[in-house]
Amino acid sequence: MVIRSIYGTAAVEWFLIIAIATILITRLYLQLTGYPQVGGGTLHIAHALWGGALMMLALVVGWLFLGPATRVTAIVMGGIGFGLFLDEVGKFVTKDNDYFYGPSAEIMYVLVVVLLLISRVVRDVKKPTAAEAMANAATIAADGVSHGLPSRRRRQAVEFLELAADRGADPAVIGHIHSLLDASEDTPDRLMRLRDRATTLIPGMFRSPRWVPVVGWLLVVSSALTLFVGILGSYFNDRDMGDVELYFELSRNSNASWIVFISGVLTLALALPAMIARNRTTRVWPLRSLRLAALVSALTNALVDFALEGFGAVFNLAIGLFALAVITYHLGERVAAQGAGRDQLRV
Repeated sequence: MVIRSIYGTAAVEWFLIIAIATILITRLYLQLTGYPQVGGGTLHIAHALWGGALMMLALVVGWLFLGPATRVTAIVMGGIGFGLFLDEVGKFVTKDNDYFYGPSAEIMYVLVVVLLLISRVVRDVKKPTAAEAMANAATIAADGVSHGLPSRRRRQAVEFLELAADRGADPAVIGHIHSLLDASEDTPDRLMRLRDRATTLIPGMFRSPRWVPVVGWLLVVSSALTLFVGILGSYFNDRDMGDVELYFELSRNSNASWIVFISGVLTLALALPAMIARNRTTRVWPLRSLRLAALVSALTNALVDFALEGFGAVFNLAIGLFALAVITYHLGERVAAQGAGRDQLRV
């Protein structure tokens, strides 16, 4: 039986965010320094090798050690390593090892979107089973035995056990996991402290819940416009209009146009239902869906702009990450207000 992890989707998202940031920072550094080579004579140590080394270290660290700090370390090292590796994908798909190969951005886009969609499908494929609930509670309890537990993690484990009990899990096994949780020491919630410190850096006006509908409807409108222009382009550009010459395009690069169009479809499919349902339910799935829409939009725009405009991507990425930060902040507030939630593997 395949057991889903409570940490899985968030880990994939942060892995990709770190990877894309690494690509942009690497290109900026290389452009500013004149594309230096590490090595001498006939040797050139490509940064894809450093990326592979970091991904290897991320795996080794995950195999050798336990605990939340290990998971965070593996995500960061793996994300940086994947970004360094992916940045040189142009060299691997061209005969002349062309680092500046244009369609590299499209390859990056496909990988990013496929990974995002896979993580979401895995989360949404079904509600958590009793076995999954107990396994995740046991994982949290194991962390507590070795490192202690903050109250938030302890509450998550208890709610998983309640879910497992409702779905017919063995009461004796549930009792054993409860005993492990009771034996775990209370520890400070360092991640939440870090989050709270980061939150204090956000101006108070941006923490207002009024920003959620603003950002959400901007995602809907922008993706709808992208979809509309893409349909117009497909309709008119394939027709003979006589003396009237009409031509629509999303960009000068046809591949990039398709990427933006597909991104618009995905963003609209995620954002519109979420905005419609946001005020009709107390569940957190609309904010999670908006967050995924902002993530798809931000990363896609960064890659396409990177391919077409170089480091104009940094500005547009900053806008996308602002929307992502606003939604993530309010999602965290909603989850904290409601508790960990019973369907957190799914919603």
